[in-house]
Amino acid sequence: MSLLVVGLSHRSAPVSVLERAALTTDAQVKLVQDTVAAEPAGEAAILATCNRIELYADVDKFHAGVAELSTLLAQHCGVGLDELTPHLYVHYEDRAVHHLFSVACGLDSMVVGEGQILGQIKDSLALAQEMHSAGRLMNDLFQQGLRVGKRAHSETGIDRAGQSLVTFGLEQLAAGTDVETWAKGRKALVIGAGSMSSLAAATLARAGVAEIVVANRTYERAERLAQILNDSDDTDVVARAVPMDSVPVELTRADVAVSCTGATGLVLTAEAVAEAVGGRVPDVAAGRGPVTGPGADGLPPGSTLAQSRLRLTGAPGETPVAPGGTHARGLTDSDENCPLDLAAEQSGFSVMGEAAVAGMAAAELEQHAAWVDNATVDIREAGRRTPETDAELIGALAATAARVGRIPELRKPEPVAGFVRPAPELFLLDLAMPRDIDAAAHRLAGVRLVDIESLAEASADAPLAADVDQVRGIVADEVAAFGAAQRAAHITPTVVALRTMAADVVAGEIARLDGRLPDLDERQRGEIRQAVHRVVDKLLHAPTVRVKQLAAEPGGAGYADALRTLFDLDPETVAAVSRAVDSTDKKDRPA
Repeated sequence: MSLLVVGLSHRSAPVSVLERAALTTDAQVKLVQDTVAAEPAGEAAILATCNRIELYADVDKFHAGVAELSTLLAQHCGVGLDELTPHLYVHYEDRAVHHLFSVACGLDSMVVGEGQILGQIKDSLALAQEMHSAGRLMNDLFQQGLRVGKRAHSETGIDRAGQSLVTFGLEQLAAGTDVETWAKGRKALVIGAGSMSSLAAATLARAGVAEIVVANRTYERAERLAQILNDSDDTDVVARAVPMDSVPVELTRADVAVSCTGATGLVLTAEAVAEAVGGRVPDVAAGRGPVTGPGADGLPPGSTLAQSRLRLTGAPGETPVAPGGTHARGLTDSDENCPLDLAAEQSGFSVMGEAAVAGMAAAELEQHAAWVDNATVDIREAGRRTPETDAELIGALAATAARVGRIPELRKPEPVAGFVRPAPELFLLDLAMPRDIDAAAHRLAGVRLVDIESLAEASADAPLAADVDQVRGIVADEVAAFGAAQRAAHITPTVVALRTMAADVVAGEIARLDGRLPDLDERQRGEIRQAVHRVVDKLLHAPTVRVKQLAAEPGGAGYADALRTLFDLDPETVAAVSRAVDSTDKKDRPA
């Protein structure tokens, strides 16, 4: 059997895929159960965090194992295998060990060096132990991973290379300002009372916010977290708990909101955020009158939020339409069947490209694709897209929307010359996966939203501390030691079976001697028995010690087979020893 890991993370998949592939706790349990029930796998564990889903298994065949684990992962994530496969990575044997140890040290985290992953690895091991899906390999692997992670944090300055996701998120919200200066005196709303939300609340309290309101579906958990914050001697924050249905009201009072729940749908819609900030930035609430001055996300005066979702200047990278040039009215002789609000169009608005259709549902997009395909356009500027190429683009987007339901909202506001985006009045930090806060809130005036996607973008350019190289050295050493220990352990049942066979031979010969020399007294028999045992032990000592050393080296797996062949050991006897060792290990493991 060999270690195999199949997974996807923020390094291999876009946030939109990770969001759809997120697993509930029940789904994780079912996935592990189905994995150990599958033919190629003997043990299994799952590591599922906000930015990674990894399935670990002990398999007897590599290719069959990859196929089975990939299929199971796709089935339980609810993402088609064809769509998921390009984002999956596979690690095998030593590379799989290296990957988990790197993850445990924070080297593979979105924010390098963060320590929260250690708690998540511990939870993964506990779940596997509770489900009895962790045998010797999974227990050894995850327990050693925890030790390696702790060693990296205690022996190096890897903590200086990054911070927790919460701290990094708050730094992004502060946008260059010292977090304590930015947070001082603000009112905060924390949605959720799990480990990440609790960490966010504690971090905000230490940063100097004046008030923290905790909302959670289970009110008692929110109340418990609020009480912990109030009882802390390290801060002067005032904390209180509220039920989840109070979130819209509390959001109108909050300066900063952090959300991290296990909800499968949105906790805060763009409309709810717009309503909350509406009294601070005039007329940005959904459906209200025109914006005076710079519009929502820098749109021209006269725009409403509903119109701002469509009135965008072309696709990313596309040259905006010049005043008097081709625009929505010039696309067709008839507005019939066009799902956009052409009556509200202004010069500079284009119905073509990704920006125009952002947020559209599949049915609307199909209608829009057909309308564009039949449109007649007078192209006056050289180098601009033709109706044919744009129809192909929108048709392709329609195919995507048919799979996922709608085209994702554009995150960032489209810049409009001459308009300045208002300073943020409401700061939102979304640490959930799938997301809790509608991505469309990125485009609301007076709102700054930082989510997993924007954190990934920001951390990609973050400088790494020199300690990272030292941690990589620790990981390499620990992987080599783990591999040697596993290879040595692999030959142990064969060595035990060999010594058992030798003991049986000695016992048989002593019994035969008793029959031939019945006159020997008990003292004489004891001396003879000890002498024979000493001879056997001395003959076996050097080869068994040496074979363990050789087996611990890379490529040493064949020595166990050589011993079994040379001494004609019964394979079932070796297997019985292995089962006995595994059984003993399980008794000694913590629950």
